Amino acid sequence: MRSYRALFRTPEFTPFLLSFAAFAAAQTIGGLALGTLVFRVTGSPLLSAVSMFGPQLAQLLGAAFLLSGADRLPSRAILSGLALAFAGATAVLALPGLPVWAVFAVVVAQGLVASLGGGVRGGLLNEILSKDGYVLGRSVFNMLWGLTQVGGFATGGALLALLSPRTCLLLAAALYLVSALVTRLSLTARPPRSSGRPSVSATWRTNALLWSSRPRRLTYLGLWVPNGLVVGSDSLYVSYAPAAAGTLYAFGALGMFLGDMAVGRLVPPAVRPRLAIPLRLLLAAPYLFFVLRPGVALSAVAVTVASVGFAASLVLQERLMSLTPDDLAGQALGLHATGMAALQGVGAALAGTLAQLTSPATAMTLMAAASVTVTLALAALDRHGKRQPADSGTRPGAAPEPAAAD
Repeated sequence: MRSYRALFRTPEFTPFLLSFAAFAAAQTIGGLALGTLVFRVTGSPLLSAVSMFGPQLAQLLGAAFLLSGADRLPSRAILSGLALAFAGATAVLALPGLPVWAVFAVVVAQGLVASLGGGVRGGLLNEILSKDGYVLGRSVFNMLWGLTQVGGFATGGALLALLSPRTCLLLAAALYLVSALVTRLSLTARPPRSSGRPSVSATWRTNALLWSSRPRRLTYLGLWVPNGLVVGSDSLYVSYAPAAAGTLYAFGALGMFLGDMAVGRLVPPAVRPRLAIPLRLLLAAPYLFFVLRPGVALSAVAVTVASVGFAASLVLQERLMSLTPDDLAGQALGLHATGMAALQGVGAALAGTLAQLTSPATAMTLMAAASVTVTLALAALDRHGKRQPADSGTRPGAAPEPAAAD
């Protein structure tokens, strides 16, 4: 599948995107409002960054216990339930006088329930689309996420100039309700992809299987660590430029959109694997420029260019799917989504701590340098692995897995 026309003619693809768009808009507007609210109350770059990205860190705990449900529970019911849970939690965050410790308790709860979302959505997308349409469909999904972030952060910034952060949080809660409604009314009720009941033991067993293959391990690390470190830099926009944070987030989302469009639609499939390392380096390199403490205009240019590098996730997700049995696709993508979210939360906490000790600009530069270093180290490990005999990471009776390629 190489055309957008064929993609959007696929049944349920459009309502799937619309339900996600409402959810993503709620996340961007609500996240910016919460980060701004916490920064105004505490004046702390660390607490502001963690309030925005803390739910992602909490997803790591959810992945350890709940992720088997991504393939063993019905997709429509889970996605509707997640949207309703986020609507309720966001409404609680808007309560006047809510202490900071209670804000973070709600943030952790959001992260725990969100741990199922990435796997359920990824597995459902894999069911809706044919195999040859996954990369194009995923690129459109990511492009929509980028466009929604552009609109969401721009709208959120404008709303925060007119309304209080708590009012913006209530608007975000309403958008979560819209997402739940669209999901419930527009998507087909499908049976679970895998048999058996979700359990902690099933989650650990399948996660261990997924992690046991060296090519998959390197793919997961490439998806998680460079990305998470750069998102740590992103989490400091509020403290770096309080009056222009929405602008920087919007330009970052624009760069993400452009990168996903180019890789998903314009780059030939045979060329895509060779872009994994260059795109990950591009993701971090422009942030090294922040050591000079640029103004908003130059910062926006650097952020836009860097965010094109987020398209590396398309290349690496395609590799991950080629290394994973179909009946484990949901949990494999869920492990990716929760691992990436958790590393982004770790990155936000680390960047916030560095900013607290030095300055936001210095912390952004250090996080970018660490991301470049990790990308080069993983590339060296991958080259070394290709010179070694293939390791075993498949289930009994399965064919050996191909080595990962860049």
